[in-house]
Amino acid sequence: MDVLRYTAFSDDPAGGNPAGVVLEAAGESAADMARVAAEVGYSETAFLVGGSGADREVRYFSPLAEVPFCGHATIATAVAHAHVHSPGDLHLATKAGQVNVTTRRQDNGSISATLTSVPPRTGPISVPDLDRLLAALNWKADELDAALPPRLAYAGAWHPVIAAGSRPRLADLDYDFDALGTLMADRDWTTVDLVWRESADVLHARNPFPPGGVVEDPATGAAAAALGGYLRDLGLVTPPAAVTIHQGHDMGRPSLLTVTIPAAPGSGIDVTGAAVRL
Repeated sequence: MDVLRYTAFSDDPAGGNPAGVVLEAAGESAADMARVAAEVGYSETAFLVGGSGADREVRYFSPLAEVPFCGHATIATAVAHAHVHSPGDLHLATKAGQVNVTTRRQDNGSISATLTSVPPRTGPISVPDLDRLLAALNWKADELDAALPPRLAYAGAWHPVIAAGSRPRLADLDYDFDALGTLMADRDWTTVDLVWRESADVLHARNPFPPGGVVEDPATGAAAAALGGYLRDLGLVTPPAAVTIHQGHDMGRPSLLTVTIPAAPGSGIDVTGAAVRL
C-alpha cells in the first residue's frame, strides 16, 4: 500500500494532526490495514477501500483499533485526493454513515476541505461515569465551567464533552492513561473532548485518545463536529453560527478548526481545515 502522509487542520507541516492516507486500498484485508496503521504510527490512517470517482468507501484505523469515523483523516484524505485529481466534491461512505467533503484551492495555493458530519446527537453522562472520568483526568468538579455542562456528544463517534473553568486547567493535562483508556473502552468513547470557552465563538480544545494508543490528538475533527452539535442542542449558540476551535497549542502542534453550525435541528455539522503533505 502506498501511504501518503498529511497533516490536517494546518497549512504548516509543523502544526496540525498527522494522518496516513491510502488512496487505493481496494481488496486489502482489515488485518493488513491495521498493520499498516500501526507501522505509520499516527493517531489514524484512512484507507479508500471501494468505489470510484467522487463516490468512495473509507475505513479508519488507529495504531490499536478501527474507528468508525475520523475527522482529521477525512480532511487529509480529501486534500490528498484533490492533489492527485482536482479540488471538488467527495462522497465518503464511512462506518458511521455518509460524509460529504468539498475541497477548494485557497489564494495562497493551499487546499482546504470542509466535511459535513452525519447527524449529531447529544446525551447525558451518568454520575458514576463522570466521577470515574474526572478521577482519571485528575480534575475536580469545582474546576469545571458550569455554563457548559458535561454531556456525551456524537457526530460519527462518541466523545464526552468536559469544559474547564479556566485556560490553566485545560493546559495542565496529566491523566491516568490506563484508567481513562479502560473507561473509554468500556463505554465506546473515541476521545474525550476537553474544552475551554474563550468567548462566544472561540474555544480551545484538547483530546486524550488512549483507546487509539495516543496520549493526545493535536486536532480532532470528529470531536469538533460533535461539539458543534452539543452547542446547538444545549442552546449555547444561536444558529446558524460559526465557531473557531484552537487545538494542539499545548502540544506544540497548533491546529485551527472552523465549525459551522446550521440552524436545522439534527442537521450535519460542517468542519473546515487546511491540510498539507508531510
